[in-house]
Amino acid sequence: MKTNALVKRALTVCALAMPIAAAHATSLVYEPVNPNFGGNPLNGTNLLNEANAQNKYKDPSADSLTGSQSTLDQFNTQLQQAILSRVASSISSSIVGTDGTLHPGTINTGNFSIAITQVTGGNLQVTTTDKTTGASTTFVVGNGQ
Repeated sequence: MKTNALVKRALTVCALAMPIAAAHATSLVYEPVNPNFGGNPLNGTNLLNEANAQNKYKDPSADSLTGSQSTLDQFNTQLQQAILSRVASSISSSIVGTDGTLHPGTINTGNFSIAITQVTGGNLQVTTTDKTTGASTTFVVGNGQ
C-alpha cells in the first residue's frame, strides 16, 4: 500500500508543479511548398535539386555532343571545323570581287561544288552541292549593285 500512496503523492506533486497553460485553438492554413503553385520562391532551387537527384533519365543526344568524346576526338572535330572555315574564307574571297560584289561562276573543291548564278532582280543564287552524297543547299543573296 505504501507504493500506491507514494505514486499518488508523486503524481499530485507533478500535477501541481506543472504550469497550467491555456490552450488556444487556431485555424489550420495550407501553404503550398512548390513555388509554381504559390509557395515560397526560395524553395525552387531545393525542389529542382531534389528532382535532378532522383532523375534516372539520360538524354541520348547529350552523349553525342562532348560527353562521350575523348580529348583526341574533340581536338580533331575542332581542327576539322577550323580547316573548313579557312576553306570557306578562301572560296568566298575568290567569288567576291574587290568592290564587294559576288561574281557568277562555279567553284569546285574535293567534295563540294559551289555554283553562283544570276537570277531575276539582280540577285544571285548560291547552290552548294556535296559531290559524295548529291545533297545540295540553295540560297539567294542580293548582289549589292
